[in-house]
Amino acid sequence: MAGHRIYTTSVASVYPHYVAKAEKKGRTKAEVDEIILWLTGYSAGAFEALLADGTNFETFFARAPKLNPARETITGVICGVRIENIEDPLMREVRYLDKLIEELARGRPMEKILRAV
Repeated sequence: MAGHRIYTTSVASVYPHYVAKAEKKGRTKAEVDEIILWLTGYSAGAFEALLADGTNFETFFARAPKLNPARETITGVICGVRIENIEDPLMREVRYLDKLIEELARGRPMEKILRAV
């Protein structure tokens, strides 16, 4: 069975939309980057290289150095679907990222977005 088209979409093509969404609400590109690095474990340099290479979402998450275990505490609804009910592991990872960017745009403090204990 073929995957969702987001899987073959390059992260670099969606990334500017994440940044624009955040900046429109007074947040920064640095905060978007911090969220992505927290979620995936990439270094800033490695993340920039993946953007430059046009890496797709499937590869981006498959090669993530260390997916943050706290990501599993992310719950709620994104795109009309409850995250904790998403069965496809890759789609769940994509939606975790979407949810974190949404929380940033809504003004949630970074320590709460990053699930600091």
